[in-house]
Amino acid sequence: MTAPLRIGNASGFYGDRFTAMREMLTGGRLDVLTGDYLAELTMLILGRDRLKDPALGYARTYLRQLEEGLGLARERGVKLVANAGGLNPAGLADAVRALAERLGIPVRVAHVEGDDLTGRFPGALAANAYLGGAGITACLRAGADVVVTGRVTDAALVSGAAAAHFGWTPQDYDALAGAVVAGHVLECGTQATGGNYSFFTEHDIRQPGFPLAELAADGSCVITKHPGTGGAVTRETVTAQLLYETGPARYAGPDVTARLDTVRLTQEGADRVRIDGVRGEPPPPTLKVGLSRLGGWRNETVFVLTGLDVDAKAALVKEQLAPALAPVKDVRWTLARTDRADADVQEEASALLRLVVRDSDPDTVGRALSGAAIELALASYPGFHVTAPPGKASPYGVFEAAHVPQPDVPHTAVLPDGTRTDIPTPPAYQELEPAQQPALPEPLPPAPTIRAPLGAIAGARSGDKGGDANLGVWARTDEGWRWLAHELTADRLRELLPETAPLTVERQVLPHLRALNFTLRGLLGEGVASQARFDPQAKALGEWLRARLVDLPETLAKETQP
Repeated sequence: MTAPLRIGNASGFYGDRFTAMREMLTGGRLDVLTGDYLAELTMLILGRDRLKDPALGYARTYLRQLEEGLGLARERGVKLVANAGGLNPAGLADAVRALAERLGIPVRVAHVEGDDLTGRFPGALAANAYLGGAGITACLRAGADVVVTGRVTDAALVSGAAAAHFGWTPQDYDALAGAVVAGHVLECGTQATGGNYSFFTEHDIRQPGFPLAELAADGSCVITKHPGTGGAVTRETVTAQLLYETGPARYAGPDVTARLDTVRLTQEGADRVRIDGVRGEPPPPTLKVGLSRLGGWRNETVFVLTGLDVDAKAALVKEQLAPALAPVKDVRWTLARTDRADADVQEEASALLRLVVRDSDPDTVGRALSGAAIELALASYPGFHVTAPPGKASPYGVFEAAHVPQPDVPHTAVLPDGTRTDIPTPPAYQELEPAQQPALPEPLPPAPTIRAPLGAIAGARSGDKGGDANLGVWARTDEGWRWLAHELTADRLRELLPETAPLTVERQVLPHLRALNFTLRGLLGEGVASQARFDPQAKALGEWLRARLVDLPETLAKETQP
């Protein structure tokens, strides 16, 4: 029987815990250590770096981590796989070789390229296709110790390494799908071990450990972490991450389509959760392309409205600034009633009026706005002040998604000896039967109810997918699932979250996880870089939902009481 492949993660984003690489390499046995450095916003940042210096465009933090980590990995026989190459994987590979030579560490470095399609999309600062893991597989099979990539799917870091180790073929769909699910759990680092977790008070998450997966040859795995590290690995922490930034039950990727509605979780012991039962189908015929471009210029300021007559004070500011804002193409006012009556603390007596302006002309939203706003200091509502004065205009980015046929995108593995290997396009499905919605559980019988927060019986996790938001909600018990599955419809969600009322809301039922997954189309405007919303990545959307009061059956409410 083939021993499990132990794959750990040391980064969930560009800027994650710097010491994680050392912690993972010294905390216990690993075969492979991955690092996810790329996000939609990161690609825009790297694009701006590359504009300043064509030799840049990769995550420089990774090199700093390798100053110590490269030697540790070599000593312990751990392969390193990371997408830190960003927009310039060849440049990062060269930099890793130079570092290894300076440190006197003999390592074989390879990289994956072909994802950069910027030349095909005029006006894009960066345009990158989401490649699969086959290029990583080719590099590791050729003996690479370090593999760096550009834009691949986050889960490809794990599935590519697993395919190399177990000798999977492109048609081993179930095994590949299992590895993709494992990779999705690992990709955001400590979000699988208690970070950003609804029931965080139940565990010590002051410094949660990073997760690892013990992958079997059939694609099943156990999610765990190194002994003695913080946080926890439970069925619910894994569920939360499985729901994060996913949508339909068919989780389509460039190598395989993983069926999230087949995923089964089992708590095997302390900090050990088994994932099995995952079914896979052929990948779609197209690849997603992330397009980042500069959208224009923005500015903002927040007026503090304290005490009485908050609405009248807000109306006065809007009227006074109207002439200065007339030329601005996009003006957005938001009044957050954070104030309360008879407050003991001045801050608790204050509401926040936020003004965000966007335009193609930096002067229109720069000096013109800041001057007009500051001139009100002695000529507006009583108690006038702002959280910070408006300054110069700053550029903002826009993220869009496109799709191109898989055969139109080069996928190239540059092996340790410099050989360039073209990765063949995997066979894709042409048209699949629509996935059937699973049957809902039997509803609870009618019973007396009480008003209580939804979060008393359910957890949630939310995030961004371009201009859309993803919101996953899971019930903690079987009885809670029987109520949640029938209560939290798309229409009910719109009622609980009024901001979503005009939006298209799609609901996916995942009964094995006791979960619902919602996609909220257009909530985030043009994506995180445009900062169109108070919470531009929808990170706290789930916690807002959990705080909303619902008519909860008394029997369920009693289950939550200590």
